[in-house]
Amino acid sequence: MVNKDFFEALKDLEAEKGINQDVFIAALEQALTAAYKKNNGEARNAQVKLLPEKNTIKIYSYRTVVDNVEDEEKEISLEDARQIKHSYKIGDLVMQEESTKDFNRIAVQTAKQVITQKIKEIEKQSVYKDIAEKEGKLIVANVKRIDAGNVYLEIGGTTLEGLLTKRDMLPTDDFKPGDKVKVYVRQIRDDFRGTVVQVTRTHPNFVRLLLEMEVPELNNGEVSIVGIVREAGLRTKIAVTTSVANLDPVGACIGNRGARINPVIQELNGEKIDIINYSENPADYIVAALSPAEVSEITVDTAAGVANVLVPENKLSLAIGKGGHNVRLAAKLTGYKIDVKPNATATDKKSNDIVNAGSANIILDDDFFDDID
Repeated sequence: MVNKDFFEALKDLEAEKGINQDVFIAALEQALTAAYKKNNGEARNAQVKLLPEKNTIKIYSYRTVVDNVEDEEKEISLEDARQIKHSYKIGDLVMQEESTKDFNRIAVQTAKQVITQKIKEIEKQSVYKDIAEKEGKLIVANVKRIDAGNVYLEIGGTTLEGLLTKRDMLPTDDFKPGDKVKVYVRQIRDDFRGTVVQVTRTHPNFVRLLLEMEVPELNNGEVSIVGIVREAGLRTKIAVTTSVANLDPVGACIGNRGARINPVIQELNGEKIDIINYSENPADYIVAALSPAEVSEITVDTAAGVANVLVPENKLSLAIGKGGHNVRLAAKLTGYKIDVKPNATATDKKSNDIVNAGSANIILDDDFFDDID
């Protein structure tokens, strides 16, 4: 089977798609061999070889030389083998070229299918590799469409869509087609729909990467983020530290008059961000983590992982935060169970309730929610 145009087409594909023609040849040989055996009998040992240097496709069958032939499709007697070549001996493989006359039409159809499929497969792998490098990173994408509350994004440089579900959006997010959106690539996975790029704006690392864009000291290692916790749309708490003398890590993150932190807050639609100094002293760390609240007194049981905190009565709502989010985040950040009480002890109160706030237990007055910040 000789077809110069066929092999020229493979060279054109190599130049156009950047795919080595050897990739196509290997796939074609495998597929054409399977097609030949299907057409001429699965029992036959055969192999299709593509010879681009000769612009030729050849088909070879092969049989093993044996004393007694039991399967004529796979075996040949020593006597018959030596009629082909006198040096054959038992156990040798006898290769014979087969006619391609009746195989041309099947070969053309198979080749078209294999090449088309291989191009799709390689392009998909290439796109997947490119987007896989973006996993765990911040990207800017365009809103393509909105369906049932989910936002589908066009990711530049790829043919893939990013999926931003309603639960991965901030409560205040309001997008329309054509908008540019910053998102964090949370996961890339394959399912029955193909490759799905799951993105989010609620992950703590979204805030981390936004801040790194604004603070050079985070990128060069002068300032490090020790911990970050978040309740998206409400508040984020970030603990930072530095080993550089005379460098204020909190000030570096906030910037002059908030120049560095304000763009992050704007991107988060006004979400509150508390940046605090990390301390190896649990009491100092917990006091800082309860920011912006003032702490009157604190006792820490490191063995039990519990901290008892007293705050001024008029600052109780600030310490706890709306729905308990401030003390809950402080507990997550420090790893301590935090009991917050007003200076006037619970037994002195006519009425109080204990509310479980994740890892923090909070004692609230009946009129507490009237004072929520």
